Amino acid sequence: MTRASMEKQPQDVAAMFDGVAAKYDLTNDVLSMGQDRLWRRAVARALDVRAGERVLDLGAGTGTSSLPFAEAGAHVVPCDFSLGMLREGKKRRPELPLTAGDATRLPFADGVFDAVTISFALRNVHDPDAALREMRRVTRPGGRVVVCEFSHPVIKPFRTVYTEYLMRALPQVATAVSSNPDAYVYLAESIRAWPDQRGLATRLQGAGWSSVAWRNLTGGIVALHRATNR
Repeated sequence: MTRASMEKQPQDVAAMFDGVAAKYDLTNDVLSMGQDRLWRRAVARALDVRAGERVLDLGAGTGTSSLPFAEAGAHVVPCDFSLGMLREGKKRRPELPLTAGDATRLPFADGVFDAVTISFALRNVHDPDAALREMRRVTRPGGRVVVCEFSHPVIKPFRTVYTEYLMRALPQVATAVSSNPDAYVYLAESIRAWPDQRGLATRLQGAGWSSVAWRNLTGGIVALHRATNR
């Protein structure tokens, strides 16, 4: 991993996601071997939205992750900083109120959401701690957050195999299915550099969230963090 590759400016990251928007959902499905669908379902169960609740789905991309909340009868706002992702999402899902926004400066008033969630996007925010504080700001007292993010496999031999897949196989697979395979080299590096389960829990607590807990999915490849705004 080079220092330069991990120090992309926010506009560079946005442009990178703009470039992969058309095939982003397909590429994720292939690279995760279908596990991304199971992870999305786990997020929906953990957030446990009710009809009429206001939900912010941050880093929503094309809006795929927002569909379970809309189907549950919630008023979901898919928000992303990539205009390319939002344009692609609007073509596919014109009924969703896709909204452009910077996670560190959200365009919403204080306490307007009952729940907020972000999946596989927090590590791509240039200031994740500011984003966690902003997520708490726009969540009402007693509201909840679910963060689903890549993490550290808990079994050491599996961790070694997984790391080899990230840095060797993932870019090769992405070359076959993605419009910008170089972007997936960056994404693999960002996964390796991301803190482990306890590290992210500490950051949530530092942002003011309470009752922080997590559980591992797929052996710790992904961790699902939950917390409350108290």
